[in-house]
Amino acid sequence: MITDKEFTLRLIRQLSQALEKLILDKPEESLMQKELDFDSLMKDIFKFDFKELSAKPKEEVIEIVKERQERDHKDYYEMLGNLFYYNGKVLNNNDFLDKAKTFYELYLQTSGIFALPVINRISEIAKM
Repeated sequence: MITDKEFTLRLIRQLSQALEKLILDKPEESLMQKELDFDSLMKDIFKFDFKELSAKPKEEVIEIVKERQERDHKDYYEMLGNLFYYNGKVLNNNDFLDKAKTFYELYLQTSGIFALPVINRISEIAKM
């Protein structure tokens, strides 16, 4: 039987992968074509939509993640990095890009993974 935590983690990974494909500009596999309801996923994961999430300071979002199980933090940070990076690029929003940089850095710290695409995005944001 699948638990709520496992289900939420699956949603996080699904959203993160879909955003990654959007970031890499692979429209044939985009979030919209997979018919994923973006706001619905956000509400399932965080209990509020992206607009409300994006209005929170990054410290508050980090506290929300810290309330989750520690083993899942890396998945949350990767998804949040992708989420804010994608929206920051689409909307040309430097605040979103700054949040993306923070969440990507936390992802690298918590995962222990050498993720070159993430490192490249952090470098790109830093140059802006």
